[in-house]
Amino acid sequence: MPETKQEVKIINRDTAEKVILVGVKLENRNSAGFEEYMEELKGLTEAAGGQVAATLMQARKRLESSSYIGKGKVEELRHLIEELEPDTIIFDRELTPVQLRNLEQSLEIKIIDRTMLILDIFAQRARSREGKLQVELAMLQYRLPRLRGIGTQLSRLGAGIGTRGAGEQKLELDRRYIRKRIQDIKKHIDKLEVTRELHRKQRQRSGIKTMSLVGYTNAGKSTLFNALCSIAHKSGSEQVEADQRLFQTLDTTTRRLDLSQDQQVLITDTVGFIQELPPALVAAFHSTLEEAVDADLLLHIIDISDGQYLDKIRVVEEVLEELGAEKDNILNVFNKVDLLEQVPRVTGYGAVYLSAQSGQGMEQLLEVIKQRLDFS
Repeated sequence: MPETKQEVKIINRDTAEKVILVGVKLENRNSAGFEEYMEELKGLTEAAGGQVAATLMQARKRLESSSYIGKGKVEELRHLIEELEPDTIIFDRELTPVQLRNLEQSLEIKIIDRTMLILDIFAQRARSREGKLQVELAMLQYRLPRLRGIGTQLSRLGAGIGTRGAGEQKLELDRRYIRKRIQDIKKHIDKLEVTRELHRKQRQRSGIKTMSLVGYTNAGKSTLFNALCSIAHKSGSEQVEADQRLFQTLDTTTRRLDLSQDQQVLITDTVGFIQELPPALVAAFHSTLEEAVDADLLLHIIDISDGQYLDKIRVVEEVLEELGAEKDNILNVFNKVDLLEQVPRVTGYGAVYLSAQSGQGMEQLLEVIKQRLDFS
């Protein structure tokens, strides 16, 4: 397969864990979308604690089955590694076990893919027991087919990105052990699901309405959650940490809002979605996400200042559909209007436009919530 367009961007920066990103632009992908995708990969890398020293990109008709990128590009990457001496190479898509093995043998450096990168971020952010178990389950299911043989150490690549979670204890984990651990985790999660189901039935019997915030990662869900709590929670203060890092929220948080003297609703902040969310992660978090989308009202938070917001709407809608969310229960909330001089009105979407940061449009949102939840 002849190699076509290629590009290298180098950033001079002293970092604790230096990373080279590798991306392949296929013919069916437009340039703007690919640039946004690679920028997102950079954001994920920084969220995991890495610094991007260089980005190596190639345009191809199809991926190389044995090495993901072409042989010439592998050689170019080897020279770049010699020049920059990075700690880690991160590829923009999930590598097959064969691709990963061949690249490790050829380059002799720690290599992870986008899936492992996302799993690593989740391993860092999980706080609850259930969240930690769900992340470990996803990580073990991802790693199992990538082990080279019985007795392979998951931690053989050293510390840093891609080694947290299931491999951080530096145990020698063989396939048999991993399979047993997967079964044990599933049993623990099943028990936690029973407890959660009991709590859900108690809420249903109490008659209190439920509402969940969903959306693409970094759309402003946690900021909106805090804004609503500042207005209607008994504490009158923010309840979750919110910043610009991707996947800042991992464990779900639920609070009661008092919209009036006799109008209460439970609101839940959830993990953000992202394009090509690892299937193992979706499966592991399925029960948690399922409960969130089973709410009486789903607020789909959309960053309207993002140039790719329409594509991200589609990503979230696909995940919600997969989880069985009712379309009639979804309210689109276009956030960050304060960052735009002129706010586009998106046709085909019944929506609220606001800024969770400045408070603009919050009163309208509260009124719409009351109407949608049929408070008399």
